[in-house]
Amino acid sequence: MRISQLSAASGVPIPTIKYYLREGLLPAGEQTAATRAEYGEPHLRRLRLIRALLEVGRLPVASIGQIIAAVEDEDTPVHEMLGTAHYALASPVDAGPDDREHQAALTRVDELIGDMGWSIAPEAPTRDELAQVLVRLDQLGMPAGDDGLRQYADLMMRLVSELEMHKIPFDGPRETAVESLVIGTVLYGRAFDVLRRLAQESESARILGGR
Repeated sequence: MRISQLSAASGVPIPTIKYYLREGLLPAGEQTAATRAEYGEPHLRRLRLIRALLEVGRLPVASIGQIIAAVEDEDTPVHEMLGTAHYALASPVDAGPDDREHQAALTRVDELIGDMGWSIAPEAPTRDELAQVLVRLDQLGMPAGDDGLRQYADLMMRLVSELEMHKIPFDGPRETAVESLVIGTVLYGRAFDVLRRLAQESESARILGGR
């Protein structure tokens, strides 16, 4: 298909497609003339991935470039490729090695990871994210106990293993696996948060007699 057809099929404007081509996010089409190139299904998959990373993941172009580099490198194992996307979704944490509260919370996080038997890379930013949450809870006078954290972790493990990871098409194109991971992580995360708030309202009504 020509670039105009690629634009129509993907919903991405032609100037945006040309920008992705210049930035190396989208592979070049097959040149059929001096000013004409043909595009195919792989380009549609790539555009779907870019849109998912931009519109759902809210990632900057630099992070998207890192993810696409992992996608294109067939020597990068799928687990590491997905990890690149996962880490890009992480929220930045403003804490250094001299932050005693953060380091104490990070120790608790690592102990929880060990107790759960989880395989987590030492550089995983999610460790710092959870530690930051624990510090903030302590500062607000609502500390999270180890038993409560373990219950949340058990619940997450069941949800992820039974519902989420099985939705990722590991045997399909690499772009599709990353797209599925990003959309699932972000949108299922939002759905979980909304369902929790619905449950809280219902439980409040039951306990306090509200409607």
